[in-house]
Amino acid sequence: MDASERISWLRTEIAHHNALYYINDAPTISDAEYDVLLHELIALEAANPSLISDDSPTQRVGAPLSGGFAEVVHGRPMLSLANAFSADELIEFDARIRRFLELDQDADIQYCCELKLDGLAVSITYNKGVFYRAATRGDGTTGEDITANVRTIRSVPLRMTIEDAPELCEVRGEVYLPHAEFRRINDLREAAGDATFANPRNAAAGSLRQQDPKITAERRLAAAFYSIGESTTPEPQSQTSLLEWLRSAGLHTDSHVQLCNGIHDVVAHIEKWEQLRSALPYDTDGMVVKVNDADMQRRLGSVARAPRWAIAYKYPAQQVETIVEDILVQVGRTGAVTPLAKLRPVVCAGVTVSRATLHNQSEIDRKDVRIGDTVVIQRAGEVIPEVVSVVVAHRPESSVQYVIPPHCPSCGTELVRPDGEAVIRCPNVAECPAQLQTRLEHFVSRLAFNIDGLGGERLAQMIDAGLVKSAADIFRVKPDDLLGLDRVGTKLVENLVSGIDASRTVTLSRFIYALGIRHIGERAAEILANHFGTLSALRGASTDTLVKVHEIGLSTAESITEWFAAHQETIDDILSAGVIVEDAAVPVSRDILAGQIYVFTGALERLTRESAEALVRSLGGTATGSVSKKTTCLVAGPGAGSKLAKAESLGITVIDEAAFIASLPDDVDIK
Repeated sequence: MDASERISWLRTEIAHHNALYYINDAPTISDAEYDVLLHELIALEAANPSLISDDSPTQRVGAPLSGGFAEVVHGRPMLSLANAFSADELIEFDARIRRFLELDQDADIQYCCELKLDGLAVSITYNKGVFYRAATRGDGTTGEDITANVRTIRSVPLRMTIEDAPELCEVRGEVYLPHAEFRRINDLREAAGDATFANPRNAAAGSLRQQDPKITAERRLAAAFYSIGESTTPEPQSQTSLLEWLRSAGLHTDSHVQLCNGIHDVVAHIEKWEQLRSALPYDTDGMVVKVNDADMQRRLGSVARAPRWAIAYKYPAQQVETIVEDILVQVGRTGAVTPLAKLRPVVCAGVTVSRATLHNQSEIDRKDVRIGDTVVIQRAGEVIPEVVSVVVAHRPESSVQYVIPPHCPSCGTELVRPDGEAVIRCPNVAECPAQLQTRLEHFVSRLAFNIDGLGGERLAQMIDAGLVKSAADIFRVKPDDLLGLDRVGTKLVENLVSGIDASRTVTLSRFIYALGIRHIGERAAEILANHFGTLSALRGASTDTLVKVHEIGLSTAESITEWFAAHQETIDDILSAGVIVEDAAVPVSRDILAGQIYVFTGALERLTRESAEALVRSLGGTATGSVSKKTTCLVAGPGAGSKLAKAESLGITVIDEAAFIASLPDDVDIK
């Protein structure tokens, strides 16, 4: 095809992958493959400038709007960065700067090198030092309002920590998900039978785009900042001094910043970090190189989509090829069936990989993964190995499409796929050995009963020997029973029995978590314990009662009531085995706001939106996110918009935050 046809095809293909990546958070190609497409388009358009059009992917910065959030127009465009993939491209970047600034070739330029965090770019505006609004990059000019979600991120201060904060200051940075939190979320999703995230970037993006900020809050996102947009503060004289100012204002910046003298120091620094980055607790896919001097930055200016004074070096994708020797099926504690690729062992990013997740049957079908295939794998997020694609050219002629077997590999029960779910399940909850094993592993885990020495291998022995058929049986095991197990001596038995006895008394939140109720993780267990105080109160709670608990949604409430309806005997059995569940301290309930409905809008200075809503609920009232004729009162802060207008049109009482706080009883704890 000629240049015009190739450019047209590339634009269509890139637009398709942009939608998958930015809007659906479900990319089907790697970043490296995407960069190859974009680089080819840039080169073709450079060679054929008459073919450049305004709607080309090269002429816009970021992602289109999803349509699910209000629009925010950026005071200054949020530019993207040009990419470099080799030392030669970095040296050419340096040469372009020298030519533009008419510098001597032997004069070293100082560059500030910052790790390129793999997350989602955000803009956060502070008014007089108080958090006001947050937005995505969007198309670089207009983003999406994600204020409610970003407010839930603990590393984002709600007030700057400096005196004489500027009247207006828009800071820009990256929201990302640390590896430990990524693992925790995927463990919970897998246990709940939900699809797991492919990598931390997708998880972070999906978390920020939630319509319910409670879900975002549960995911413990992190943020790091690196620039200032529209602002009334004096501009720093360098990138390094800008980062120092951000830190002084209480905004987190990445700690691995390096000032380099000359481009060759930059290249050496990048090469060093290519080896070190796998040890970081978060993802980085490159290094951002910026001219440090702010005056030079101003003189260099920008081209259509990127500043001339900065470039993003992209590390090669950490991918390798290997062979799928088999596809195994794993059954979780809720019966969820997860296919795993058993791989010919291969080293990827410094770790020997022998298994990779295939997620579910739909993913197997989409990638057409078969036993015997040569596949490209990567450590997604440098955490979970996954199959990226199949090298079809190397496929054996005898290969056949893989379909998850129709029966449970553990108990032989016919598998089912519930309506509306991507996950196939084994419905034999009571008698499936694999489900029993994983349920008990969860029951004794660190965040639950935390029984020392009782891991998966030992539990499997006890199950196989018929010693344990339920959680309660763990507390009834006798030393003589354990001595009959293979490779179990007297000292080991003493330690194991001691660990079991030490765990018999457990907090209510740990007990709730240990039960393995679908949708109930560590955070939800704490919320339920603090709200109900006693196990008996929770056991008798209806769905209507549960759904009124702060941060407990309808699906979670239904899951809780369904679980307790089916497992009252299970609870009684555990208690009869000698387990003591400690009550939680519960604040004295008051109902002074009973029957009243509050809505909060705009920026709050003393309270977070979530804590204000929690106060209303603790006093018997209801807090909602939308104004209606039934609304009792709207609490409006700076920046209030459509909700305020609607409340005024309906004649609803409107007060500010100070008046709301003043209306509360004197002994209410305002945090």
